[in-house]
Amino acid sequence: MKKAILLITPLLFLFFIPFSCKKFIQQQEQNYIVDLVTKGTWRITGYRDHQIIITDSFAGYAFQFNKNNTLYGTRYGQQTNGTWTVDVSKKSITTNFPSAVYPITMLNYTWIITDSYTDSVAAKAAVDSSFNILNLHKN
Repeated sequence: MKKAILLITPLLFLFFIPFSCKKFIQQQEQNYIVDLVTKGTWRITGYRDHQIIITDSFAGYAFQFNKNNTLYGTRYGQQTNGTWTVDVSKKSITTNFPSAVYPITMLNYTWIITDSYTDSVAAKAAVDSSFNILNLHKN
């Protein structure tokens, strides 16, 4: 019986290593994204609501993402508060501004990242039978 336990223990250890490594790598990816997003402010350089371009509605806004998953948009001294979460495995960011008015309400979606660099992000959100397209750049 002791021999069986001695043989099973290393096998169990080897079985769990890949899962631990995968989780560790995902956590490192998430940490990297959070650090990247939370350093500096962002501006919207493109927004298409279905086929209508409404980028100008966001002129003057600066968005700050915080490590505690809070988010705010500021324009002309007025601040609108919200929250954000990232899902590395789905390559998505969800934003929510519960008490916002237009145009900030147009950001209340789960955004699938379609392209990203250290200073810009392109994303799309499924809305009805179409997509909204969002482009962000760091200030």
